Amino acid sequence: MTQAFFTGFITLMSLILAVGAQNVFILRQGILRSHVLPLCLFAAASDALLIWTGVIGFGVIVQMAPGLARLMTWGGALFLCAYGALRFRAAYLGDYNLELGEGRQSLKKTLMTLAGFTFLNPHVYLDTIGLIGAVSAQYDTDSLRYAFATGASIGSLVFFCSLGFGARILAPVMGSSKAWRVLDVLVGVTMWTIAAMLLSS
Repeated sequence: MTQAFFTGFITLMSLILAVGAQNVFILRQGILRSHVLPLCLFAAASDALLIWTGVIGFGVIVQMAPGLARLMTWGGALFLCAYGALRFRAAYLGDYNLELGEGRQSLKKTLMTLAGFTFLNPHVYLDTIGLIGAVSAQYDTDSLRYAFATGASIGSLVFFCSLGFGARILAPVMGSSKAWRVLDVLVGVTMWTIAAMLLSS
């Protein structure tokens, strides 16, 4: 169960580290020290909702079609490989542009903006419901799948709080293209490693 928990934690961390609009928005708000806690909690709660939907949904489907688990595991590994390749490509191209706006919006407007970044992004559904659900399908008991989902949910909370509250410290470093390039390489390596683990399980 501990192994399933940490696999969920690491898998979610690997996916969420990729540079995206949601992360950049929270990083910006963290640098501005604007509504940081509500934003982090909202982002983590949204992830948790999608993660558990994927894990529970996949559990029901696997019971109805047992052979689907292996198919989805291979599909998940393929997606991880492709996603990792995209991170390597981004690192190679090095085209990073982090624009930090100024001013302080109301909490309601800020949360609505974050909700747009979260729920209007198709990759969010692929990563949380699709990929997380597929990876969880390797576990043959509900307790292990739930441990996996719990680890992934906590991973999301840890990441967003670290990003939001640590933004002031990271801002000078992450403002450079070189730093984002290194991060993308690490994400790519991690994703390929998880894909290899899936295929060998």
